[in-house]
Amino acid sequence: MLEKLRPGFKRFIEPIARGLVRLGVTANAVTVVGAVGTTIVGIWAGLTGWLFEGAVVLTLLVIFDSLDGSVAALTTGGTKFGSFLDSTLDRVADWGVMMGVLIYFYMQQVAWSQVTNMTRNDLISIVGMCCTLYAMMTSFVTPYVRAKAESLGVDAKGGIATRSDRLTIILIGMALTGLFHANLILVVTMALLDLLGTITVVQRIMEVDHGIDEEPRQHGQMDAYGYVHEHEETMEAHADER
Repeated sequence: MLEKLRPGFKRFIEPIARGLVRLGVTANAVTVVGAVGTTIVGIWAGLTGWLFEGAVVLTLLVIFDSLDGSVAALTTGGTKFGSFLDSTLDRVADWGVMMGVLIYFYMQQVAWSQVTNMTRNDLISIVGMCCTLYAMMTSFVTPYVRAKAESLGVDAKGGIATRSDRLTIILIGMALTGLFHANLILVVTMALLDLLGTITVVQRIMEVDHGIDEEPRQHGQMDAYGYVHEHEETMEAHADER
């Protein structure tokens, strides 16, 4: 959803990227600092319970992390290793944010158990942990589907919620939870991520299925049993080659 805003956002952060280039900062350095910082702050927010403050700092780190592409465009023009490093560390950063939320719910459950002398569980925290674990799974499966599809020569970038959408939703949920001290907000946020993540994975799987089906049809016709029969022209051309 937010991918449509990417061109405008890139123009907005370009002056900052130019400043980093003048300072000698490389795109890979931006990627590493952004991912490490996001991971540390995400876990710190979960341990301390300072979700609003954590969301603010994480927002700044996410913006900083997004500068790597602009810095690369202004220097090396982008490298294959830079793209690989960025994609890999994005998964680490996503894990750090999700783990922070998971730790927060766990800490809330521990606090609730101490108050009630371990006679009752905090249902909201337990549901929150379950939703977070599921959201963590979809956040990893979504980019994997795209990567595997590309290895098969199929494009699968679509889906209702990309990484930027997921990060925006979770940061808003963290900020509102920290601001109003209502854990239910964060539970609803994670449940929404579960829904959107599931839809996105299914959409990408369908894209791959459609893309793979289209490939044999470009070379021939598929019968009712799934076998591909080449067009007569193609068969004649192959015969000529032999």
